Amino acid sequence: MKEINLEKYRKKLKTKLDKERYEHTIGVMYTAGALAMRYGYDIKSAMLAGLMHDCAKCIPNDKKIALCEKHNINITEWERENPFLLHTKLGAFLAMHKYQIRDKEIISAILNHTTGKPDMDLLDKIIFVADYIEPRRDKAPFLEERRKMAFVDIDMATFEILNDTLEYLKSRPGSIDPMTEKTYEYYKELIDSRKDLNQDE
Repeated sequence: MKEINLEKYRKKLKTKLDKERYEHTIGVMYTAGALAMRYGYDIKSAMLAGLMHDCAKCIPNDKKIALCEKHNINITEWERENPFLLHTKLGAFLAMHKYQIRDKEIISAILNHTTGKPDMDLLDKIIFVADYIEPRRDKAPFLEERRKMAFVDIDMATFEILNDTLEYLKSRPGSIDPMTEKTYEYYKELIDSRKDLNQDE
């Protein structure tokens, strides 16, 4: 595998993100590296995915829509109403075409880091969880517990984060992205089936 030059990507990205988003990104990068150590994933690949996960975040929403239309990136009705969500699809596109990242697992992790998806790969889960628990995060409930669980059982951490996210979204006006709900249902079933297996033993 080609050597990953994280510093090169950091320098490029620093010019594209505001200060707060860049600092969040660095937090996700190091958290992803720590989770990769824990679960036996390639550390630099995980750090690169963490570094790049929000590469399209600071593009204005109207420009996100325009760029997606220009490059034939599918926009759902939900995304048109909530264009900030397009930073995942556009970020995956930019990672491939602007930053020349060819690793399919890294692209998938960028694409799925906000809503998740059913049956995520390990790197998908690492970035999904790292984005939620990185050290600068301080608003979500149960953060201390989620941070501990992330290093014990990543599937359980994924499920708990999805549950917390849905609880938060339900407390606010507006509808919820269907993919978040689908992902939650998948991991709820997974965790429930594990509990049933443990009871049978």
